[in-house]
Amino acid sequence: MWTPFSKLVASLRRPMTDLAPDLTPETVTAAADSAPIGDVVPAGDQTAVSTLPQDELDRLTASLIERLKTVYDPEIPVDIYELGLIYRVDISDDRDVLVDMTLTAPGCPVAGDMPGWVQDAVEGVEGVRGCTVNLTFDPPWDPSRMSDEAKLQLNMF
Repeated sequence: MWTPFSKLVASLRRPMTDLAPDLTPETVTAAADSAPIGDVVPAGDQTAVSTLPQDELDRLTASLIERLKTVYDPEIPVDIYELGLIYRVDISDDRDVLVDMTLTAPGCPVAGDMPGWVQDAVEGVEGVRGCTVNLTFDPPWDPSRMSDEAKLQLNMF
């Protein structure tokens, strides 16, 4: 059973209804046992229940966000979380983590390296058994995905 975090958004402020519900401890929902890995359970669908205790999900959520914010695009002085490069994070009941992410451009020079950096960061979270990172360009990244904090750091206001 997978518990989807769905789209992680900067400081949990930005609606991303085109992808999935915002990540908060209250909106973490469980994926059905029969759902393939990576399926998103709509926020209103509370029929499936994770076997992970809510306090453990809350701790993992906070720790994953903290660790994702340690990974930077070397060409942009903003972490990948605030840039909006993380599209989805799912945690299985076995504490395996699945991350869907993108890059600012398909030709990004660190395209071969950044998924490994994300995997290393996620696997550094206490209690995470393993991590798989999927790189996607659908939907393509654009500056509207950045948090206000990222825009401020880049003088984009």
